[in-house]
Amino acid sequence: MINRLREVPPTAGLTLSCKDVLPSKKSLESSLASFLNTPTTQIECSGTAALTIALLALKKSSARQTVIISAYTCPWVPIAVIYCGLTPVVCDTKKNTFEYCPDALVKSINQDTLAVVVTHLGGHVASNLGEILKLAKQQGSYLIEDAAQSLGARFGKQFNYKAAGTVCDIGFYSLGVGKGLTIFAGGVLVAKDESLRKALRETSTEHAHNNLLSETKRIIELVGYYLFYRPLGIKWVFGLPLRRHLLQGNMIKAVGDDCAFKFPIHKVSAWRKNIGANALARLPIFLKQSQIQAQQRIQQLKKIKGLIVVCQTNDHVDTYPFIYVLMPSEQVRDAALKSLWQQGLGVGRLFIHAISDYDYLKSHFQQSNTPNAQDFAARGLIISNSQWMREQDFLQIQQILLQYA
Repeated sequence: MINRLREVPPTAGLTLSCKDVLPSKKSLESSLASFLNTPTTQIECSGTAALTIALLALKKSSARQTVIISAYTCPWVPIAVIYCGLTPVVCDTKKNTFEYCPDALVKSINQDTLAVVVTHLGGHVASNLGEILKLAKQQGSYLIEDAAQSLGARFGKQFNYKAAGTVCDIGFYSLGVGKGLTIFAGGVLVAKDESLRKALRETSTEHAHNNLLSETKRIIELVGYYLFYRPLGIKWVFGLPLRRHLLQGNMIKAVGDDCAFKFPIHKVSAWRKNIGANALARLPIFLKQSQIQAQQRIQQLKKIKGLIVVCQTNDHVDTYPFIYVLMPSEQVRDAALKSLWQQGLGVGRLFIHAISDYDYLKSHFQQSNTPNAQDFAARGLIISNSQWMREQDFLQIQQILLQYA
């Protein structure tokens, strides 16, 4: 039985302040546009809704029917594709990373490819984006950047230090819990040119309507986030349910992979946007502190023989909601998690399976061969980069990983 007063959340989220309810000097849309150095931004009710609006907008002007997605990604991504009446095509990743395997992508993309969704996972930008851009351009396909977990990450010199999500045709972000800035549930859309921005606005007007019940629920949840997203409160709203699911052996629910094909698309209230605009002012400092902490801890983790820390290199500026670690085998990973997952230390798993291995999604995919993504899912665990994790907590994690790695 775990008896910890303090608990570490699985990812690093920005806490809200009571001052966030005060009237903001700038709108969330304009504040985010300044933060991302893009002309405008568009707010939707979730990252999934944002991707859905993007795909519906692209679908209007094309007869193409397929969308390429990563074999290691959030289940909400194929669900959005399916919701739009399009066909998800699963493409394998490179060994020991979340990025597309170039050879697999060449085989997957064709003249029926409406879009390729490129994932910037866990605050890390996709370093092979240049290759993907060239390939998509050859086939006349759109590129959508999934920066749901990477608001604030930036490319290096190759793309003039642009923000992740702003290089390709369309980019989207999540303002969900634990992804840096949050309004409990929300999404952001950006587009490269005005014609696409206009299409996104028109499509949102058609599909995102006022929904008092859904928005009231989100407001109540946001108040709950303010009250409980604290070292002494997270146990009650996250820790206890997590341990209940683990005891039941329900890994899917434990990490929140129990996604539904029916999801809301509605307008976001001015009140929630106002809170987001005020909180955004604190995000740059928060991200800088997270980067410093993560880089220090990554160096310590790299000293553990047999363990691989998944982190990008070059001159990219990554954010670190968590640190993704690969253990030598699935058996070793599971043994380490058995000692760590229930301890309230912020250690767990990101996605339970490679995307083709979810029972509720399998029937929507053509037969796909994704050994690298399956291996990535089987050996991976995440370590929270929350600033609430104390040095003694991290030392305990290191000792257990050292024991099993």
